Amino acid sequence: MDANHREAYERACQDGVKLVELQFVDIFGTVKSVTIPIEQLEEVLEHGQSFDGSSIEGFARVQESDLILRPDTTTYAPLPWRPAQQAECRFVCDVESPDGAPHASSPRTILQKVIREAGEMGFNYCVGTEQEFELYSREVLERPELLEKTKEGFLNYYFDFTSGSGTDVRREIILALEKMGMKVEASHHEVAPKQHEIGIRYADALRHADDAITLRYVVKSIAMQQGFHATFMPKTRHGVNGVGMHTNQSLLDKNTGKNIFVDKSDRFGLSKTAYHFLAGQLRHIRSITAVTNALVNSYKRIVPGYEAPCYVSWGRMNRSALIRVPGVSAGKEASTRLELRSPDPACNPYLSFALLLAAGLDGIRRELTPPPHSENNVFHADNEAEARETLGTLPATLGEAIEEMERSDFVREVLGEHTFRYYIAGKKAEWDEFRTAVTDWEIRKYFKFY
Repeated sequence: MDANHREAYERACQDGVKLVELQFVDIFGTVKSVTIPIEQLEEVLEHGQSFDGSSIEGFARVQESDLILRPDTTTYAPLPWRPAQQAECRFVCDVESPDGAPHASSPRTILQKVIREAGEMGFNYCVGTEQEFELYSREVLERPELLEKTKEGFLNYYFDFTSGSGTDVRREIILALEKMGMKVEASHHEVAPKQHEIGIRYADALRHADDAITLRYVVKSIAMQQGFHATFMPKTRHGVNGVGMHTNQSLLDKNTGKNIFVDKSDRFGLSKTAYHFLAGQLRHIRSITAVTNALVNSYKRIVPGYEAPCYVSWGRMNRSALIRVPGVSAGKEASTRLELRSPDPACNPYLSFALLLAAGLDGIRRELTPPPHSENNVFHADNEAEARETLGTLPATLGEAIEEMERSDFVREVLGEHTFRYYIAGKKAEWDEFRTAVTDWEIRKYFKFY
């Protein structure tokens, strides 16, 4: 056993761990896990844990089903909501073929591949996300009609300082995340009733993808323990803001750690590299939206008037833009970044970050130039027609997003043929299920009159 394996094993023993969760995600971002007793950890750290890859969405065919989970020892974290006398920990795992080669359809492998390409260009891609979610009484699970009532008479809104159940649950979530080694930037109540946000400190893209997935199941686990239901569903109610995952991005020099996006002489403080990166993402955004906004429900959020971008635009400090350049104070230019505002937390962060990075790198390689920036509020009705004509729009439905993705050789190359085809097939099935369903809205609208 090498030194890293030995250190991880000894730490688990010191923490009194009895059970170990070996975690990874399928191509749709669903967390998968196999549990082993602590007595098996030495063996697994040394040789990996075998599993049936053909049973995991998008991983392998039956005739090539044997795959290996290889724990990443840097991801060791206790699960603080578990009882101390039956302590558990987790490792995020890479997925390998039996010969030790990285498995091409693993989302973590796909992201690692693009990160290596960035490294060959001298870049380190860093990401920080602000994930929103909503907290409800568990009664809503049995009586979904109660969702609509939460829009009325609820006093907690954006940045409200309150005491009470929602705030207390969020506090417990933050403490749990910190015990797991994650660094929380800030948390607060969001605009919509019962809506909260937790921002995770930026890190290299692989580590942040691990953290983004971790945050989601920590939020759900702590909420359940406290008697609540937490949801990352992008749009739970008509007439209020949806749930987003604003994604802040920067490129650092691989050798010096310097932020390559910074140019103090530029009017927006951006370097030429930053403009090329921005242009690449705008160029490819329609073809990758089926990944960053992965659900039928995601497109109920991307509508005018609710702080989610609809148009392919960029601007400085303009929260109606798809990509904005947040303002930075004097002396903090190193925090210069590009904030993509369209993704929602139902996405697979590994695939999303891989595509976003690849799009930015494509812009750098081709020295693309972004269109003129927009400082108008494109959500305002007076600006919508012009914005639709001059800027272009994001896909309006999952069906449209799938069509854009299916036409993209760029996405096909980044994801690989197998993952590309399997992802599209899965999303087409979801879209067809929705498209052919008869909804409550249709019954209320038409049944009586036709």
